[in-house]
Amino acid sequence: MTETDSPDFDLLWYLEKLNKKEFMSLKNHLKQECLEIGLPEIPGFDLRTAKPDLVNLLTTFYEAQHVWNMMLSIFQKIRRADLCEKIKARRKRNRETHKALIKNKILLQWEKCLFENVHNTFYEETIVEVLRKLDTVYDPRSTFYTKDVFLVGEKGAGKTMVMKVVLLQWTHGDIWKDVISYIVHLTSHEINQMSESSLVELISKEWPSGQAPVADILSDSQKLLFILEDMDNVDASLNVDESALCSDSRKHVPVSVLLSSLFKRKMAPGSLFLISLRPDGKAAVMASVKKNYSITLKFSDEKRKKYFALFFKDSQKATRALKLVQENDMFVNLCQVPVSCWITCVALNRQVEMGGEGKLSCQTLTDLYAHFLANTLTSGAGIMTSQRRRTLLERLCLLALEGLWHDMLHFTDADLRSVGLTKADVSALKALRILLPSSNCTDRHTFIHLKIQEFCAAVGYMMLLSECQIPSANKKYPERRERYNDFSPITMSIFGLLNEKRRKILETSIGCNLLTGELKKYFLQKMKYMGDHPKTVEHHMPLFYCLFENQDEEFVKQIMDSFLEVTIYIQENKDLMVSLYCLEHCRLLQKLKLSVQCIFENKEPHTLTPRLSYLSVGTRFEDVFRAIVYNPNLKFLSLNCVPHSLKMFSLLGEVLENPVCRIQHLSLMKCDLKASECQEIASLLIKSKNLKKLTLSNNPLKNEGVKILCNALLHPDCTLESLVLLFCCLTKTGCISIGRVLMLSKTLKHLDLGVNLLENLGVSILTLPLMFPTCKLQELELSGCFFTSDVCQSIALVLTNNSNLRSLELGSNDIGDKGVEMLCDALKHPKCKLENIGLEECMLTSGCCASLASVLIRSKTLKKLNLLGNDLRDEGILQLLEALGHPDCVLEAVGLQINSVAAETRKSLLTVKKKNTRLTLLYQSWAAKKGREVSYNVGDIRAVSLPPTVPVSPRLNWHLICFHMPRKFRHKKSAKVSKQPPPSSST
Repeated sequence: MTETDSPDFDLLWYLEKLNKKEFMSLKNHLKQECLEIGLPEIPGFDLRTAKPDLVNLLTTFYEAQHVWNMMLSIFQKIRRADLCEKIKARRKRNRETHKALIKNKILLQWEKCLFENVHNTFYEETIVEVLRKLDTVYDPRSTFYTKDVFLVGEKGAGKTMVMKVVLLQWTHGDIWKDVISYIVHLTSHEINQMSESSLVELISKEWPSGQAPVADILSDSQKLLFILEDMDNVDASLNVDESALCSDSRKHVPVSVLLSSLFKRKMAPGSLFLISLRPDGKAAVMASVKKNYSITLKFSDEKRKKYFALFFKDSQKATRALKLVQENDMFVNLCQVPVSCWITCVALNRQVEMGGEGKLSCQTLTDLYAHFLANTLTSGAGIMTSQRRRTLLERLCLLALEGLWHDMLHFTDADLRSVGLTKADVSALKALRILLPSSNCTDRHTFIHLKIQEFCAAVGYMMLLSECQIPSANKKYPERRERYNDFSPITMSIFGLLNEKRRKILETSIGCNLLTGELKKYFLQKMKYMGDHPKTVEHHMPLFYCLFENQDEEFVKQIMDSFLEVTIYIQENKDLMVSLYCLEHCRLLQKLKLSVQCIFENKEPHTLTPRLSYLSVGTRFEDVFRAIVYNPNLKFLSLNCVPHSLKMFSLLGEVLENPVCRIQHLSLMKCDLKASECQEIASLLIKSKNLKKLTLSNNPLKNEGVKILCNALLHPDCTLESLVLLFCCLTKTGCISIGRVLMLSKTLKHLDLGVNLLENLGVSILTLPLMFPTCKLQELELSGCFFTSDVCQSIALVLTNNSNLRSLELGSNDIGDKGVEMLCDALKHPKCKLENIGLEECMLTSGCCASLASVLIRSKTLKKLNLLGNDLRDEGILQLLEALGHPDCVLEAVGLQINSVAAETRKSLLTVKKKNTRLTLLYQSWAAKKGREVSYNVGDIRAVSLPPTVPVSPRLNWHLICFHMPRKFRHKKSAKVSKQPPPSSST
């Protein structure tokens, strides 16, 4: 029965209660009422419209909530209190009905807590704490008032439990009284089953026969709360164009449009949201709303301590176990929520019981998961034979592996049967708390934690298993399900299980046999190839985590010996611990790029002291630096994007001064260094005896900071040969200090001043010292410095008077044909020794090509000329090609823009290239090379920073290594990637 069929919603019945005068008054009020609500006038309506016709017009052109809100307002104005009371009574009755429906739904879904004693204590405490916050946050009278609240926590943090208790408390009237009238509760699983829907349909799903009193629910949308669980797992994109948003609650639209329209309040304006998600999905969802309030479910140190005490009961055992966890950042990171804390305690308790009072030996996550699995599968030793335990493990691992390959985290009974799990097996696994009933999918089972499913999948990868495909993955039109696209945890566990000691935890307790020989050879072969081809790897942190899990000293050294250079992104304390372990096993490392993010952020600057205490860093960052010092092969150290601090410079000074240190190139790009930090940098330049190159690009040093650096460059102990000041906010004023260095420095040979606002005057100031015989500079970069042809005559004088200058980059400046003509005269001069000149994007045309062609024939030193990004046309390029084919031309590399020239011109280029085999064609301009570092516009120079987080998709896909790994078990999905291991010559 629809609203219009219900007596309560029979608008004609209400109108029939009006006499002629009242009905005419209602029609008179109707136009004004539409204007006040912001609705368009009713087409075809006039004061002669009869009651049935008016009902038809209103219900056709307006949404139900607008119709009834207008009627209630007009009934009040025409003094029909009886009709008003009837509508209000109906609304109150529907609110109570809705609460009863919600209560029944929650009670039907309620599962007895399988962890009882310990878990209940923490869930109760957490829920009381969260309820207190939620009770006030939606209240407009509260100072914390907001319309969007995020409940953030890892899987197993208790988000679903909190949501259920919140709903029950509301139905009992204990929270949100007079603040929230209706709640629409949706899980990600429910949302993912919809391709499109209307808001009316969405609201009606919990009501009998799908018929909800939508008019009453949406009549006051400021009291409507949407609870969305696990939003980070919703398949729909929230990045919807504004023009595609919908405001009609009756219209069927794609679910992405529906959600975006609700978030942007195009539908249900003023409505409220309570959204649960995991931390890694927080940013994407939060970007869809402007203002929000976030509640994080996470164990504090104090709560973790209390949990261990309750679990172990014995204070000494609890203290020993807790100490082990606190000393390992990997374990601390794991023990954030009750479920993973319980897994950790089970594993450590097994070690305590097996090893007596001896020292706990768990070092890695592989240790913990192996002990947990061994403990749970052997805890029923009296009733379970060793053969059954082994069979149970095989079936469990097959389920885990197949599930992750097909994005399945929730399994049907048919899925369980397909891998051989009987009802008795499932009952045993539930009793052992390895499998649990799914909290958001009815009639489904899930692993106690995703980490356990991943570990079981890793174990399955190393076992001989039968081929199988679970039914849920084999549907012709598979349902939308949770996405699983990061196989790195599985790879980490496989590395961990290659360690014999860790492997034996499972093999001896359960009697299984894991394959290792082929995998070790495969990994060594793979890493050797990657070491020989550094560009195949964006960064090495995934590998470092795998090696940390392995802990086999000889195997780790063998793999680390494959790499002469590594790139490390440090974002958490555990990254420091893992990096330190791997760096200590580097014997051949020559180049290290290190980016440290977030770790050095101080949330309370007023608490800083001269010693600087970083947020939970301890001494591990210092240990990483000292690991660097003791590697004499390391020549290049990149600390790009590392926040500056006195402590960082102190450690850096210690590194560079150490006699063992051989670092020659230090890069501090994008460290937000200002003039105030330049004194520390100057000190490094004077004290370091081996430092030859310093890169400070993308730092707002300004003229004041560069002046300090220039004083250090002139110190007799400074041996720097190369200085990169690309985009350091310099102007013509700073060129005075730089000029002194150019004239007097005995060591400086390379200087990059690109993308600084030097203009004509600044460049002119630099040209004078360049002509002095004391100037030792060999390479100068002035690309993107905003000068014109007016200074080209001064630059030409430098070329004919400075016999040391070998390379000059002038790209991305408005030099034009006029300026190039001046430079060409100098380039042909016998005293000019220049070997490279960059003139890309300099506004050149074919008009200057005759002069450039003359240079190519007459110059005896010029080896490289870059003209990319200039519109030289066919006639200009043909002139240059003729010169390039001349027997007197000694050029070895040329950059020409040929993407828009005629086919004949390209053919001529290929002919010249064929005749002149030493000639190399350049395809990259200066702007392309520097594009990742800076973006610039005249009068508005600005930095374009690299992403603040580790790249989401590094070039090396670690899960593809899993897919390619040789194994006896064959799987259709893996077979699509490769049926055989890749040869050593490819990735």
